[in-house]
Amino acid sequence: MLDPVRLRSFAAVARARSFTRAAATLGVGQSTVSQHVRRLEATVGRPLLDRDTHSVSLTVDGEAMLEFAATILDAGDRAMAHFRASRVHGRVRFGVSEDLVLTRLPAVLADFRRRHPEVDLELTVGLAGGLEHRLDAGELDLMFAKRLPGPDDGRLVVRRDRFVWVGAPGLPLGPGDPVPVVAYPPPSLSRTAAVGALEAVGRPWRMACTSGSLSGLRAAALAGLGVLAHATTLVPDGLEVVGDRAGLPELGPVELVLAHGRRHSDPAEALVRSIRTADLRPESWTPPNGG
Repeated sequence: MLDPVRLRSFAAVARARSFTRAAATLGVGQSTVSQHVRRLEATVGRPLLDRDTHSVSLTVDGEAMLEFAATILDAGDRAMAHFRASRVHGRVRFGVSEDLVLTRLPAVLADFRRRHPEVDLELTVGLAGGLEHRLDAGELDLMFAKRLPGPDDGRLVVRRDRFVWVGAPGLPLGPGDPVPVVAYPPPSLSRTAAVGALEAVGRPWRMACTSGSLSGLRAAALAGLGVLAHATTLVPDGLEVVGDRAGLPELGPVELVLAHGRRHSDPAEALVRSIRTADLRPESWTPPNGG
């Protein structure tokens, strides 16, 4: 039998790529998490993680175990939710980045609704900077958005990603051409990453199109107006990565994080559990056609 406690510790390490961060997320000691992973490896008789003093990565068997763990833990969470004496009810003021809304989040919210039909959602969609402001002002209970990697501030890192340059297939942009940029208005993490990278290498650029919505940016890019910086697992349908053939500079990493507002509540915690147990691997992000 695969112990769910050990599976949860393993999944936390796999997501965080760190025993220290996984222990902080789970609220236990690092030695406990290490012991859980060692015993899980002993149970299956195969190494699941490659670790050294600087990094943690999944083995091939670890990748397979992560899929099994997600399924097993999700089933356990569903069973507990079904048999709890008191059902979760109330309201969650939930802020989320638009590119997340248009990809994996619909399936996550559908699953959450099935588990917790008595919880009402007040959904706010916007840029990360604006959501941060509303969270700090007490206007949101929970935020799911992008941020640039930095010091550990207690927020739960759901996934680590990278920005890439995307544009229309066959976009006629050569390595020496000035770069037409398509971007959200400031403040925007992707806009900052794009402009900063171009300025750092001295590549000429111009702001070809600005839009406050992802559908607007996608339409502009599909029309060939320019390129935009976007998280690699959230690339809009119809666009493709164009950085290498256009000679564009590398863009930096980005994280998808969950952050609580001023008050913690059972409905917000329930939504956090739904997001954490969702399958957020890159191949599972399936943007809707035309989205």
